[in-house]
Amino acid sequence: MPRRPAPLPEPWGEQPFSVWRAPNAGVSRKRSRAKDLQAPFYGVRIAAGTLDLPSICRAKATRLPRTAVFSHITAARLHALPLPPAAASDPVLHVCVPTGVRAPRGKRIRGHQRALADDEFDVRTGIVATTPARTFCDLVDELNLRELVAVGDHLIRRGTGQLSREELRRQVDRHAGRHGIERLRRAFELLDEGSESPKESELRVLIIEAGLAKPDCNVTVFDGTGRFVARVDLSYRREKVAIEYEGDHHRDKDQWRRDLARRRRLEALGWTYLSVTQADLDDPRAFLSDLRTALGR
Repeated sequence: MPRRPAPLPEPWGEQPFSVWRAPNAGVSRKRSRAKDLQAPFYGVRIAAGTLDLPSICRAKATRLPRTAVFSHITAARLHALPLPPAAASDPVLHVCVPTGVRAPRGKRIRGHQRALADDEFDVRTGIVATTPARTFCDLVDELNLRELVAVGDHLIRRGTGQLSREELRRQVDRHAGRHGIERLRRAFELLDEGSESPKESELRVLIIEAGLAKPDCNVTVFDGTGRFVARVDLSYRREKVAIEYEGDHHRDKDQWRRDLARRRRLEALGWTYLSVTQADLDDPRAFLSDLRTALGR
């Protein structure tokens, strides 16, 4: 029976470590190559097993300057901010270092050189990362306008948001001279505390950027007796136009039946009901034409 590897000294049994520092703690190069360890990055070892994002960040931090802070897409993932699928699964780590410090380079890492105030990063995620407010500003480099608004809506969402609108405004104002500031300011102008999902946010921005009036978010509709009928994602109450984003969860049989009943009740009250899917966000021409027709009646 093969011998089990010797226990690692505390706290290296649970934390990543550099193989170059290991001998100073009594861990031989041979022990660093044992099968109970894995190498997420060159020269770094961590206990074998499934690596989540915080573990990967801790492993990479052993090879980064002490002034390095995780930022951009990586910080957004650590803060559980809504990102498009490609960004949410991106294995590249974004790292920010202060102006004057050489930005790290290498496989699966993207370095940024930016000025960072002391209140623009912290360890609330267990990792040194930019704050949610600073992360929103940095994402102007990575996301389009619709995606950026979805992040901002999530941050200031009524009842569950991490920030107030004023707190986010102050952070945006601190970046007056940065690249992309006009788009960042435009994104801030488009934020709505009433939005309740990223796709609602994207759809709202699509409508506004097409030159149409801003729709209301999550309006509750009652019938003539005061009975609840529906809560509509986006709507124009005066024109009685309801716009609903239909995600994959609407494919469920019970959900589909509830959707049909809700649509029937709205249409019975004189509402026009427009369903929108991801295909309409990708190519919105037909949807926008239908919306203009409905609003022009």
